[in-house]
Amino acid sequence: MSRLTDLIAQAKERDLELGRELEREFKVLSARRSFGLNFERHRPENVELPGRPLRKGDKVRVLPPRGSTTKGDQRLWKVLRIESENGMRLARLELIGVADPESASVAVDDLVVVAEFRDYIYPGLVSTGKVERGGDKPFHTVINGENFYALEALTYTHRGRIDAIYIDPPYNSGASDWKYNNNYVGEDDLYRHSKWLAFMERRLLVARQLLKPSGALIVTIDEHEVRRLGLLLEQTLEGFTIQQVTIVINPKGVTQGYLSRVEEYAFFCFGPECKIYPGDDDLLTSKDSTTSDDGYSRPRWKGLLRSGDEAERKDREQMFYPIWINPKTKRILKAGKYLPLGEEPDFNVKDEEGNVAVWPVRKDLTLGRWGIGVYTFNDLVKKGYVSLGAYDKKRKSWGLSYLSEQLRKEIDEGTLVVLGRDPNTGVADVVYEGAATRKVRTVWHRTSHDAGAYGTDLVGKLLGNGRAFPFPKSLYAVEDALRIIIRGKPDAVVLDFFSGSGTTAHAVMRLNRQDGGRRQSICVTNNEVRSSEQYALKAENLRPGDEEWERHGICEYITKPRIAAAITGRTPDDQVIDGDYKFTDTFPIADGFEENAEFFTLTYETPVSVSHNRAFARIAPLLWMRAGSKGRRIETLPDEGWEVVDTYGLLVNLDKSAAFCQAVGSNGTIGIVYIVTDDDRRFQSVVRHLPDAVEPVRLYESYLNNFRFSMGR
Repeated sequence: MSRLTDLIAQAKERDLELGRELEREFKVLSARRSFGLNFERHRPENVELPGRPLRKGDKVRVLPPRGSTTKGDQRLWKVLRIESENGMRLARLELIGVADPESASVAVDDLVVVAEFRDYIYPGLVSTGKVERGGDKPFHTVINGENFYALEALTYTHRGRIDAIYIDPPYNSGASDWKYNNNYVGEDDLYRHSKWLAFMERRLLVARQLLKPSGALIVTIDEHEVRRLGLLLEQTLEGFTIQQVTIVINPKGVTQGYLSRVEEYAFFCFGPECKIYPGDDDLLTSKDSTTSDDGYSRPRWKGLLRSGDEAERKDREQMFYPIWINPKTKRILKAGKYLPLGEEPDFNVKDEEGNVAVWPVRKDLTLGRWGIGVYTFNDLVKKGYVSLGAYDKKRKSWGLSYLSEQLRKEIDEGTLVVLGRDPNTGVADVVYEGAATRKVRTVWHRTSHDAGAYGTDLVGKLLGNGRAFPFPKSLYAVEDALRIIIRGKPDAVVLDFFSGSGTTAHAVMRLNRQDGGRRQSICVTNNEVRSSEQYALKAENLRPGDEEWERHGICEYITKPRIAAAITGRTPDDQVIDGDYKFTDTFPIADGFEENAEFFTLTYETPVSVSHNRAFARIAPLLWMRAGSKGRRIETLPDEGWEVVDTYGLLVNLDKSAAFCQAVGSNGTIGIVYIVTDDDRRFQSVVRHLPDAVEPVRLYESYLNNFRFSMGR
């Protein structure tokens, strides 16, 4: 139910006639439609926080009994106090949002804390493991937590510092692929679309604050919400240039309705100062090209000898003909008449000038055929569109290649140009217009973007042991999308707050390997257990928060092990991963990557514990991330009153500021320092002795102020 209809219902309970009058007016207003996307902003989402310790004042739900597969009580209660009775910890509760408050006493173990989006949060992070193979490279980070709250945490560490955001949100297909207020949103939900839009809008508003003006947001989607998402992006990203890309992800197609769907979509939202980096492939036309030392990108010519089906001589009699060449100058002269099936070719025939005939002979030494007819071949020779390769002694034949019909069409369109012709052979030097790069098109059709082969199958190979993740993106499709935005940014920061299996982090690692970059990714995912598995776990007396339950969640079971496997080249069972990466930069998957990654779980702190230094261990990772996620981290409050590490410093005891400032000044890699004080005058006194290039941050004033404001609500 939307927030307005909820309030009207409450009004009816108190004054029926007033409630009905409000309802009539609401229906009149809701029937009006102004220009643009109109939808109901449903009551703010809430999220359950299993495992979070219970505190006085918390909002909670009462869990169903262990072993029960029912949904349980969805009402919200407030914790008035926590007591011990007969060795059991009990919480005294009061029902929230009712005219006549109801009280209850419930065992603490049977309660789960609930956070509402209208509530302020004070986030922290707890490390749950790391993989280190990248030396002094920055760390990729994975955050397990509700992504809205994780985005708010990033407003403290990365506001205006993200180069690219790539997200693959729930598609709202009606197949229980996402939750709203702890309920799966099915296709029979009358508010399905408006709930999804409200869900997305809240996150996009915060994400926009994280992007650099030169950054870009990429959102993938399918046909269920593509039209509404386009309008939502226009309304929330004012000043951005938005383009829609169609990507063929399943060439076999999925029959839906009358037609077979093969595609999904990606919205590219370019910031007001964004500059893109075209690639060597426009992702639609010619599939292959190479870049030479002269800076030009050239297409790959097609082999003239037919291969695959119907490639034998008998299949196309008129395409078995001799091609006359000059073996000294390697100039192609012309094609002769085709040889009827009843006649045998002469492999030693020469004319008076020493020119020889080339016949179509296959690798198994059987007679094949050429890929085009005599007339077309001779026309292409005149234009310089046929090239002679090396001589094959075994086959007594020469390699030949030509410009395909598609490439010839691109010449006519101006995408390809003839740079010149070889003075001896007459063969055209065909290059892509403009530079070594090509402008990416808005329709992508590449084998590498097949979500089955290079998404589902690849994830299965990385994880081994039958682990699977539903509908992961093709690694190479994500890589191609990001390349446009960050190709020329070797230190880019990439965010994915619907991380799923971790494909975005994997793609960033591949891009780093290709050009020696030091880019880092930040991936956010929750630890939700798949709906199809929850029933069985509940039947085993398990519920969220239990170690065995959490072990089956997305983050623990899929995301973390997938990223670790990509880096190490070994499955979670320590087996060497078979196979090679394909397409750009082919190498064994088992080689892994020289990268670092650390995994965190989001925590929820109180402002009192933060301001009194009792939450420093959980705040410490945020300070490290704000300093670039590089090098050593200050994990605990320093005994000396200050500490300096690779990229940042911490001053707790201001009486030690002289030694601290001297250490910072002598370390050329420090970019930020955190100074813990409630006294602004003493803070400014320390700042005056710091190098100008160092950013001073006052703790915990900057942290608490950042989260006292409601971000994107």
